[in-house]
Amino acid sequence: MRTPDPLAHAAVSEARPGMVIGLGTGRAAARGIEALAARARQESTEFVCVATSVRSADQARALGLNVTEMERVPRVDLLFDGADEVDPQLRMIKGRGGAMTREKIVARAASRRIYLVQRSKMVPRLGASAPVPIEFLRFGAAWLEQALGKLGLFGSIRREHGVEVRTDDGNPIFDAALPSGMDPAGLAARLDTLPGVVGHGLFIDEADLVLVEEEDGRVTRLARPRG
Repeated sequence: MRTPDPLAHAAVSEARPGMVIGLGTGRAAARGIEALAARARQESTEFVCVATSVRSADQARALGLNVTEMERVPRVDLLFDGADEVDPQLRMIKGRGGAMTREKIVARAASRRIYLVQRSKMVPRLGASAPVPIEFLRFGAAWLEQALGKLGLFGSIRREHGVEVRTDDGNPIFDAALPSGMDPAGLAARLDTLPGVVGHGLFIDEADLVLVEEEDGRVTRLARPRG
């Protein structure tokens, strides 16, 4: 019997009763949340979940999953999430859904991190089609934009329908183009030191496993080498 959603099924296949499961944000993660809820119903079991966004928490609760607050959870057993871009070294850009800071916190707390993407999200270099989102404190906006420019990062504050987009924590987002030839790991380290930067969408070594949905529906597994 064919699995209705092979990608989502593969993402949640490692979930076990009693585990704390991290729920990512975005369309791919939403598919995983549906698959996890289906497993919970079919197996009459319960998972403790922490969500990386209000949107994912609302979806999970609506599907009957037990969602607790991350502020009460010191560790996560398994995280599944999506990505905007993944390069051959499994480095990623995330944050199109505006949840990159929370997503990184949960990823750092997780023992096992699985990311779901379509083949189109696999790129030869980061920044090929997606900007790097940077969550920042509005207090230092003018200085921060100048500081980012000195790093070679130019872009704009994210807006939708003319309205400034804010994260679930109330902060604005600066979407910066990643120039060709710039080292993502070095840039991530520099962004981490900038005052006023709350978080950013460069995920350098968080991915343990990337599940790639091919055009024919097959799922390819790309694992980070151990050691």
